[in-house]
Amino acid sequence: MSLLEDKRILVTGGTGSLGKVLIHRILSGEHGTPRQIVVFSRDEAKQHFMRLEYQKRSVAVDDFLYKNFQALVSFKIGDVRDYHTLAVAMRDVDVVINAAALKQVPACEYFPAEAVATNVLGATNIVRAIQELALPVEKVVGISTDKACLPVNVMGMTKALQERIFVSGNLGCTGTSFIGLRYGNVLASRGSIIPLFHEQIRAGGPVTLTTPEMTRFMLSLNDAVDLLFVALAEARPGEIYVPQIPSLRVIDLAEILIDGREIAIEEIGIRPGEKIHEVLISDEESHHTVERGNHLVILPMLPELRADVDGDRPLSRVFTSAEHVISKREIQELLIAYKLRIEDQLDIERDLLA
Repeated sequence: MSLLEDKRILVTGGTGSLGKVLIHRILSGEHGTPRQIVVFSRDEAKQHFMRLEYQKRSVAVDDFLYKNFQALVSFKIGDVRDYHTLAVAMRDVDVVINAAALKQVPACEYFPAEAVATNVLGATNIVRAIQELALPVEKVVGISTDKACLPVNVMGMTKALQERIFVSGNLGCTGTSFIGLRYGNVLASRGSIIPLFHEQIRAGGPVTLTTPEMTRFMLSLNDAVDLLFVALAEARPGEIYVPQIPSLRVIDLAEILIDGREIAIEEIGIRPGEKIHEVLISDEESHHTVERGNHLVILPMLPELRADVDGDRPLSRVFTSAEHVISKREIQELLIAYKLRIEDQLDIERDLLA
């Protein structure tokens, strides 16, 4: 049977950048036809426009649920912070993908309690609902970030706790496998650096740069979803999948996007909570990290969850953005490939919705 065939899938934060691409990919049928996809988020406006997008309508109509997607895509207003609303949404769900997050680093620094409420207590509510209500959830995927590794900011600290909460969830929820994904920066996701640079360039500049030395890991939204599907198919309980992805100098990216136009680059200094370089796997984690296929897998720290990993090659090295920097030419190729992938995906969606 295909990976998602006849499955009920809940995507928390489903109206975000990753959630939207994930749902489009699920709808493509590449991993089977699910029984239902539940988009769970607290923003009714984003849900409304997402619903209209599926219907190819530019104005609202009277129907709240549209017939042709009524059985397949369901929109539910709610917040992962609210245990009761979340628990209701998780009833009869097979797969939970937790993409709900507060992820802007400076915002989390100024409002740390809010970051804890969403990123930590939200994950706790998912585990609690499955355990207390004996929900028949087969798999939970927690979306994490490179900032969870050696965290120095609130966003990273809360995501690191989320990882541990989901790992430990495997001990108390019989029949449910909790796994994780740890990404770098996602190209063109909402609030990320590429849309910001484009906006600044359209305004005539300046393009703001924290420091010329800054490096970041980069991958596309579709690559992020590819890894999610691999983890769903292969990951053992408590494992965190990490993509082997390139990094780039942010100043190189800015210069490529400026493309010779007379637009100034202004250095503004590091924002609250920012790192100069990111780390996807720390030196301490490398000792229980293995290479599996084209991906890295952080094995769970809890001995009860350690599976036999004979045949997997140990990593035994730190994985930092400072050491995997690609050239300007390679950045250009990455951006071109990203654009083509988006265009291909749009063609698939047009065919599906025709």
